Amino acid sequence: MRYAVHDKKYNYKYVFDTKTGFYMRTGILDKNGNDTSVDPFMSSFPHLIDVGIMGHCIHGESGLCKAAGVQCYQSGYSVKKPDMAVEDFESIAKQCRHITNQFALGGRGDPNQHKEFERILQICRENDLVPNYTTSGFGMTDEQVSLTKQYCGAVAVSWYRSKYTDDAIKRFLDAGCRTNIHYVLSKNSIGEAVERLSGKGFAEGINAVIFLMHKPVGQGERENMIAPDEPLLQEFCRLVNEKEQPFKIGFDSCSVPMIVNFCPNIAKITLDTCEGARYSCYISSEMIMSPCSFDRDEKYGVSLRGRSIREVWDSSQFEAFRDSLRRSCPYCPDREFCMGGCPLVPDVAICPSVNRKQIYADA
Repeated sequence: MRYAVHDKKYNYKYVFDTKTGFYMRTGILDKNGNDTSVDPFMSSFPHLIDVGIMGHCIHGESGLCKAAGVQCYQSGYSVKKPDMAVEDFESIAKQCRHITNQFALGGRGDPNQHKEFERILQICRENDLVPNYTTSGFGMTDEQVSLTKQYCGAVAVSWYRSKYTDDAIKRFLDAGCRTNIHYVLSKNSIGEAVERLSGKGFAEGINAVIFLMHKPVGQGERENMIAPDEPLLQEFCRLVNEKEQPFKIGFDSCSVPMIVNFCPNIAKITLDTCEGARYSCYISSEMIMSPCSFDRDEKYGVSLRGRSIREVWDSSQFEAFRDSLRRSCPYCPDREFCMGGCPLVPDVAICPSVNRKQIYADA
């Protein structure tokens, strides 16, 4: 099913296909309804919601993340909260029907390990929402693989450099799932990334490798961040720029300052910078809605108990987050492409520009 929506508040249209996951939005429309190609700053309701259905990680005590060299930003090793109740998830889904396009299922642990995983996927489809999720692949069952193929638009396997990583990728590919790899790019992992992009590669048949910028949040160490003068950064960006790969390459929005500054062959018009509180948001298992899942202190978080998603979307906390994106780096010629980078973790932006100046509003 494909449907079109006119966001009358910000005067643009978007189209979404609930079967394929195809999504496209126009620029702001003029008085005759023509596309001006000027991107609207935000939507009147989130188009994508990162739903943290997992309140704790069942693998946390086993040290999987640490062994893989991944520092969990959700503090999955130590924080233990109840998983999201199905009734709460259904209330979210019903509010989003035919307005929101996709649910990225996540939280503190593998979403496929939620006890009501199948019912959660069914609720998504009952409300014409396309679910996607990321998993370590550890403890994956044949039933979970089958459910992923039946209900999900895509699945991502976290690059944990283990036998269960390779096994999960193979099982998803064999089942015909659109399979991506999520690769956390850090000071400790950029060398391997260069090696793999140079020729070692990844499993044949994957759809894309998505590079996610390491952030000093949760158990993420500040010393593991990539600095603009990182010796391997130029080579990594050169490979992204110049070397054709048998898979697509993608980046999270936190990586946009790096792309703007170090990847000249990538058309800036194709970039989507931080969409937190503009087109996307995060809802925790405790029903706290924030602009982004990296808001671990919930500085901008608002409880959905007694409030609707639309009410929180229009709240002063979300507006304060947007204000930083509106006003930061006012003298930079490239500000429209990255809007100053992350309002939550400013140091994560790989930007050597002398024009960098983040401006914050009080929440």
